[in-house]
Amino acid sequence: MLAIFKKELNGYLNSLIAYLVIVLFLILTGLVLWVFPDSNILDYGYAEMGQFFSLTPFILLMLVPAITMRSFSEEFKTGTIEFLMTKPLTSAQIVLGKFLAAWLLIILAILPTVIYYFSIKSIGNPVGNIDTGAVIGSYFGLFLLAGVFTAIGILSSALSNNQVSAFIAGAFLCYFLFDGIHQLSNLFRGVTQYFSDYFSIYFHFESLSRGVIDSRNVIYLVSVALIMLGLTIFVLDKKRK
Repeated sequence: MLAIFKKELNGYLNSLIAYLVIVLFLILTGLVLWVFPDSNILDYGYAEMGQFFSLTPFILLMLVPAITMRSFSEEFKTGTIEFLMTKPLTSAQIVLGKFLAAWLLIILAILPTVIYYFSIKSIGNPVGNIDTGAVIGSYFGLFLLAGVFTAIGILSSALSNNQVSAFIAGAFLCYFLFDGIHQLSNLFRGVTQYFSDYFSIYFHFESLSRGVIDSRNVIYLVSVALIMLGLTIFVLDKKRK
């Protein structure tokens, strides 16, 4: 697994992909927090990053599939997957290696946005007037969310040898599991609405964004990622036969 992880990570870092992802992510999130009239902190007037954490998942659900779409699709298309499968590696090791490399790249793209927190903290009135607990919880939730989206993207890539199809499928699944189920839950009322919304990623990410790291939310997000990785391993095993 470590060999696959290093190979994939070096592949990202030795190409323009990693740097384009990081720059694009920082530009988009910077525009959301400091420029766009409906979300920028200067017009909003409150020292908090709620708008940033509300809109960033929608940027990630497009950006992450764009990174992961070639993970397996390119291997299938070029035939290098056959060479990879002859190595003394299990399907689980191959999948986890590719997953961890892509997830780390996304985390590296997110980390520089911590400077936004310190900027807002320094311009607050009084200085330091920001809910640090909520920010920490939101970043923790964002890292987990990035892991879920990465697992979904890896699965989508394993299902097709066409990168565009893998991207579209990955973006759709990310949106549906994150916000689609949440929106559908609004069609119901009372207990039914609560339980249907509970199965959306949005529900658990929003809970973490309040600054309270509840184990139930963490377990849900980790479980979704593990299910997606398990399905990817299953797909790879089937293609191996």
